[in-house]
Amino acid sequence: MDIELVADTDCGTGEGPLWHPAERKVYWVDIPAGHLFRFDPATGRHEMVYEDRPIGGYTLQADGSLLLFRDRGNVVAWRDGRVVRTVIEEVPELVTTRFNDVCADPEGRVYCGSMSSKTMPGRLHRLDRDGTLAVLLENQGTPNGMGFSPDLRRMYYNDSGRARTWVFDYDRATGALPEPRVFRDAAAHPEDPGKPDGLAVDAAGFVWTARWDGWAVLRFSPDGSPSGRIDLPVKKCSSLCFAGDDLADMYVTTAGGKLRATDGAHAGALFRVRGHGAAGLPRFVSRIGL
Repeated sequence: MDIELVADTDCGTGEGPLWHPAERKVYWVDIPAGHLFRFDPATGRHEMVYEDRPIGGYTLQADGSLLLFRDRGNVVAWRDGRVVRTVIEEVPELVTTRFNDVCADPEGRVYCGSMSSKTMPGRLHRLDRDGTLAVLLENQGTPNGMGFSPDLRRMYYNDSGRARTWVFDYDRATGALPEPRVFRDAAAHPEDPGKPDGLAVDAAGFVWTARWDGWAVLRFSPDGSPSGRIDLPVKKCSSLCFAGDDLADMYVTTAGGKLRATDGAHAGALFRVRGHGAAGLPRFVSRIGL
């Protein structure tokens, strides 16, 4: 297995890696800094392409723009360095917090988490294609990574605040999520390092979770049993994605760029992992307002 440092950014909270197949580039964010980066595997170069309000999560829209989920419940479409359309200006209940990780479904909807604050707990929402925002789950800790099984019968979801990975029986027709079941509970498995943060599902149906404070990315089989581990030289592994034309390269974001003495010499950097033996699934694109 080959673990390569590809962008030595010192992100406070590097997050949300996303493969853009048309551009053949990887995007990721530094949430508190309000930065969006882009890495070109063909040249090995990266650049910052956005510096503005904090982005908790984002999706690739069907028209090629990026849909940015920001602070105060703000959602905008962004392309070529500028906001091209505002979907939601502000959500009154979210003015003290921000969106966090998000995930488009095969119908173009977007599931989006919001962080807890002093005035309210975290929530899991669904943004429908007409721009309507619905609350699906209340009283969440820290809503985080999401992904779908290859057969689209399941949706996985990490609540980092409670250190649990949940699984829903996904209803593609309606977007409804019935009562979740525990897929993996870190508190019940002290052998699992850290807390589950970002999540990705591979083509064989295995679930990968980046481990905040765990120095690793873990792989679980569809029944929730452990199936593999990738150790990284950074304490806070925040998220991951599969990338490349064959979706066989894994990119891992990390956090702690100002804490390198304790969190690793390259905390906050972007890593690429090859030879891990898996291939990813194509990410769904959102169709909000399209």
